[in-house]
Amino acid sequence: MREAPYSVEHLEEESFQIKEIIQRYLRFWPWFILALIISIGLGITYMRYAPITYSSTAKIKIIDESQEMDIASSALSLLGGGSKINLENEIEILKSYRILSQVVKELNLDVSHYVVGNVKTTQIWAPPFQITKRIEADSLQAPKPYTIILNEEGIKITDANEKTFTPNISEPEHLIDSLPFGIRMVGGADPSFYKGITYKVVLSPLKSTVIQLANDLQIQATNKNSEILSLALEGVSMERNEAILNTLIEKFNHDGVLDRQLVSQRTLNFIDERFLYLSQELDSIEGGKESFKRSNSLSYIEADAGMSLQRKSETEEEVIKLENQISISEILKETVINQNDYSLLPANIGIENASLNNLVVGYNEVSLEREKLLPTVGSNHPTLQNLNAQLERAKVNIIKSVNIYGTQLKNTLQQLKREESRAGSVFSRLPEKEKMLRSIERQQSIKENLFLLLLQKREEAAISYAVTAPTVKVVDYGLTNDIPVSPKKTVVFALSLLAGMFLPFAVLYIRFTLDTKIRERADIEKVTTDIPVVGEIPFFKDVKKKLELNDRSILAESFRILSANVDYLLTEKNNGMGQLIMVTSSVKGEGKTLVAHNLSLAYASLNKKVLLIGADLRNPQLHNFYNISVNHKGLSDYLNDPGMNWKDCVVDSGSDNPTLQICFGGSIHPNTPQLFSSSGFEKFITAAKKEFDYIILDTAPTMLVSDTLLISKFADATLFVTRAGLTDKRLLDFSKNLHKTKKLKNMAYVVNGVGNGKAKGYNYGYGYGYGSEK
Repeated sequence: MREAPYSVEHLEEESFQIKEIIQRYLRFWPWFILALIISIGLGITYMRYAPITYSSTAKIKIIDESQEMDIASSALSLLGGGSKINLENEIEILKSYRILSQVVKELNLDVSHYVVGNVKTTQIWAPPFQITKRIEADSLQAPKPYTIILNEEGIKITDANEKTFTPNISEPEHLIDSLPFGIRMVGGADPSFYKGITYKVVLSPLKSTVIQLANDLQIQATNKNSEILSLALEGVSMERNEAILNTLIEKFNHDGVLDRQLVSQRTLNFIDERFLYLSQELDSIEGGKESFKRSNSLSYIEADAGMSLQRKSETEEEVIKLENQISISEILKETVINQNDYSLLPANIGIENASLNNLVVGYNEVSLEREKLLPTVGSNHPTLQNLNAQLERAKVNIIKSVNIYGTQLKNTLQQLKREESRAGSVFSRLPEKEKMLRSIERQQSIKENLFLLLLQKREEAAISYAVTAPTVKVVDYGLTNDIPVSPKKTVVFALSLLAGMFLPFAVLYIRFTLDTKIRERADIEKVTTDIPVVGEIPFFKDVKKKLELNDRSILAESFRILSANVDYLLTEKNNGMGQLIMVTSSVKGEGKTLVAHNLSLAYASLNKKVLLIGADLRNPQLHNFYNISVNHKGLSDYLNDPGMNWKDCVVDSGSDNPTLQICFGGSIHPNTPQLFSSSGFEKFITAAKKEFDYIILDTAPTMLVSDTLLISKFADATLFVTRAGLTDKRLLDFSKNLHKTKKLKNMAYVVNGVGNGKAKGYNYGYGYGYGSEK
């Protein structure tokens, strides 16, 4: 059977590590509470002073003009043929500079009004005064702010340079030359009513205002198959948003109506010009007819009688119709040839040729698109050049079509005239004068028919101009939701909570990641597994250096636990001789003297005979526990004078600890390694082991001096002291190397100051240890 990838012990270990990590952060719960309070407070402050933004929306339906004019197209769209409207084009027109600039000018959006508060400045839409700009729209290069204060004395205006102006509100037409605007109260309001309110007015460049509006305006189709556009705008003023959307709809619709009316207007102008020309021709023909009748004494021409004249009459009607078409086509051709500015051509003037009429309509559509583009681009713009080329090709096509159509008409006319000539042979006996009169009347009839036709077309164009349908149908005018889009309470407070939790976590994570100090027992056990940790000494803020005989404090119990654990290291018996325990550390300040002293007190409390030796001869600290001089007779004096009795260097610790005796370091010697290398130290230790159960050596730091390594061979056990919050983890490599090379015998770690920096399992202060004074 295959082993499971993770054993129960492994899962329990991972669960313990996760719990340990959580507890490591939970020890700093006041940080999280404080961060939550601050972040929520900042969220409340933001909600109080952040500008409240509302979203306004409007909906319009784009009306397809082709479907309104063409029933077949409407039926086709109902059958699934789809709309001819390109909504992307309509959106670009709505957001065009030309349309939006009209909205900005209509609503004076380049003049912004604000109410200035102590912290928050709020934009308003309807201030109690009206600003009238006196400068050109494009003359401003940067926004110009002005502060306006209303009081019982009138209006006080201050510009950005702290220059003050006081206009006369009783004479609003009287303007101040240095002010770029005029101001007057709305509806004759009293300025003193608004006392204490400070207003701010900002005059912005027209171009930047239009561009900003285009960026703020959001337009999109409700869905891909819809002809409805949704217009959205966000701002701090509901009235301003709705006014902008409604005005934009109005300007867009008016622009579309003008486009549709433009073709009708051009047709009216063309027909009016032809009316003047035809009136002159008719007057000339009628005058010639009158002169001809008067000179030839003629009154009326009777119609030819009988069936013989029927064929001739029909032929004449066809001739008149063809000549009429030829005249109209010639007029259209002349108009196209004489046109140099790509303006619109007259449409539907009576030509009975569908393809030619479609060419004219297509030409007018391209011409209309060119006229819309021309104000916004230069003459060399690629799009404009492309439209010009299209118009030129359309003109050539129209002229060719007119020529072909005229040729066809003339051929038909020739055939009819030949038929008319044959029919006229019947009337060969009629007087020549009658023929001439018929010719005059025919010309008159052609001009009259053309005049009536143009009159009819003019009425049609006038009706089309007057009743032009709107380009859009308003589905919804500007409508604002009462719920603001920002700031949102749920989002702000959710982010505040997240920030309140994340920021202290991030700080602690960085702190833990960058922390290279030993904080707890586990930090040592992670680095080394073959060197045991025999004790943890807690960190107290107001610690007593010297324990009492029957002390039951946590600190005293921790040293009793340490003494018990050290006994397990001392497994070998020395034939009734005492055991030597050496206490050392890596560097100064890790508390080895305190550990050595209180460990000796812990053994003494068990009625064991204990000798505490201050073997740190370079920087002795043991004398500070008993308030005696550093030069008190001690170990260095004996080593310097081997003839001295070693017991002369040993003193009692006091009546409260009769089984504890102390040998202080003695006078500071200039060559400490020489003293420890002599036979005197071995002699001293050998003699002391016969008298005492435990001998505890307070030695010098191993990393700084070599004294400890010189005497380490006499030790039965070595306690290597580390201090939480002080000992760097990298120093453990040094102690591990001492153990590996057997320079320190029977070595074990002691963690001093556990709880310093809120390490795991303790919540104490710290105020003792190996001093760092000079």
